Amino acid sequence: MRRVVVLLAAIFLAHPLPAEAETRVISRDQLEEMFQGLKDGTSWDLSCPLLWGYFFTDASSERLRAAAALLEKEGYRFVDIYPADDDSSSSKPDWWLHVERVEHHTVDSLHQRNIELEAFASSNGLDAYDGMDVGPAQGAQ
Repeated sequence: MRRVVVLLAAIFLAHPLPAEAETRVISRDQLEEMFQGLKDGTSWDLSCPLLWGYFFTDASSERLRAAAALLEKEGYRFVDIYPADDDSSSSKPDWWLHVERVEHHTVDSLHQRNIELEAFASSNGLDAYDGMDVGPAQGAQ
């Protein structure tokens, strides 16, 4: 799983977002690259459901806890709320929320999910929807 998280980070760092797309965490082009990287770098069957983790940030753990409860009602599994690494940079978030769900995605469906989760973060007053990671679902190759 760590290899995929590193892969995702490498894709996002290599392709900074244009200024006009600052509300879009991950572009469709980046998702296409990610899916190609998964095809080339793993033995996972991408036509089957995988375990998708989704991440949100906020200065308030209480707001994240409220958001987690709403996401659980939508079928996401709560994983954790944890403090950001101790860093003196004020631009770093204070807290992270991690939820997950086993589901099948294509580039288009994951792009739509990201749009929905960005809107969720905005409508619930969270600082940001920060993106996702992926791994094999229980029992998957």
